[in-house]
Amino acid sequence: MTPEQTGARIQEALDHLAGADAQEAGEHLVRELMALYGDALARLVQALPPAALARLLDEPSLAGLLVLHDLHPEDVTARITRALATLPEPVDLAAFDPATGTARLRRTRSGCGCGEQDIENALACHAPEVTAVELERPAELLQIGARPPAGPR
Repeated sequence: MTPEQTGARIQEALDHLAGADAQEAGEHLVRELMALYGDALARLVQALPPAALARLLDEPSLAGLLVLHDLHPEDVTARITRALATLPEPVDLAAFDPATGTARLRRTRSGCGCGEQDIENALACHAPEVTAVELERPAELLQIGARPPAGPR
């Protein structure tokens, strides 16, 4: 489909927005725009050398668009790992259940670090398939220090 054809379809949808079927026309308009952007992105992805595309995958907005149009070259596990690598504190993927959308994550060290909201935000663009996060926390170690100084007996 050419941009001109898409433009004509978009104009047709806009003309319908004035009528009673505005919601249907709006949804049609969104589908047409998604198709246009998806076709353009597909051509761009095909034209880019793999090394150039790989450098762009860390950009959250581009990664999100590639996922939305089913053009992202990485599988969901790789995208989850990529998202977790952007966090200030190490968090590893323990498991992902595609049936429930649940990612079980493990902090690799204790500390205050990033919260669950930070993790969910990182995952939102790179792996929208993740709909729930279970965060395993590392066991707290007992801190053993020197014996207190001996007092008078």
